[in-house]
Amino acid sequence: MNFSKYTFSVGTHEDKKVIWITFPSNEQLIKDLCKRFPSARWSTTNKAWYLPDFPSTRAIVGLATEEIGSKLIHKIAPINRQAFWNMKNQLELKAYSINTIKMYLGEFVHLLKLLKNFPVNALTQDRLKDYFLYCAKKEKMKERKLNGKINAIKFYFEQVLHQPKMFFDIPRPKKRSTLPKVLSKKEVKKLFQQVKNTKHLLALQLCYGMGLRVREVVKLKITDIDSSQMVVRIEGAKGKKDRYVNLPETILPLLKQYDIEYKPKIWLLEGADGGQYSKSSVQAILKKAMRKAKINKLIGIHGLRHSYATHLLESGADIQFIKDL
Repeated sequence: MNFSKYTFSVGTHEDKKVIWITFPSNEQLIKDLCKRFPSARWSTTNKAWYLPDFPSTRAIVGLATEEIGSKLIHKIAPINRQAFWNMKNQLELKAYSINTIKMYLGEFVHLLKLLKNFPVNALTQDRLKDYFLYCAKKEKMKERKLNGKINAIKFYFEQVLHQPKMFFDIPRPKKRSTLPKVLSKKEVKKLFQQVKNTKHLLALQLCYGMGLRVREVVKLKITDIDSSQMVVRIEGAKGKKDRYVNLPETILPLLKQYDIEYKPKIWLLEGADGGQYSKSSVQAILKKAMRKAKINKLIGIHGLRHSYATHLLESGADIQFIKDL
């Protein structure tokens, strides 16, 4: 598809963010558009074609992605907006992951909204303790949420304002120790039998068969698969570390079948528009398969990773080997 014949712009349609597409009226251009973007739709009201506004779609058509924080800044009083941008800039300078930046900024905005016109830089340690107490008692925040909030606020005062480490005496809520939820080998087999779509089955088998995190699965590229060495390269995993994992022989036939059916170009698992497959789509696949298999366990996609480790342990694998793997 020759993108030079199309013009893309950001807008809204029926209260949803979309990417409008304008081009000369031409039957072949319409066919090319719909072939490249199956999600393309025609708006009778606006008499124009449009696509859902996703970051992956913006990357494909060459549109700038939305700046992180642009949706949050209007919720903050003007007096604290510079503090918000200073926080964002420092997170980016320290090369924090996008997910961490979004999480820290979200937690910071929660505080700034409550402050209204009171300057955040004037907060004392006692006022901050009162804030955390409010989050725990009034808003009933759980341990993980509250710990994330403390880390975010701690980052602002220590890394942005360069104040001394003033929060170590804030009692951190204890995390409840629970065993991870896992599926038995029979349940995993039963689960996979419910999935008829090749791409969907491959996504789940990659999570289980190599013990991958869902974000690692959707970030796999074709070039990461080395079937000659029977390894898969995981780029930028947790802690920004690359690693190799073994490619199970049992997955090879499914990989070949998938390649013939879908012919992926860059990403191993491609979305409808050729961009990166979404984590939520993989979660939805698991949920649907669990329902069809009548497995009534409250388990998410990460549970396949836990199941992989548990089954290795049950098969006699050394626990240190599993940890390293």
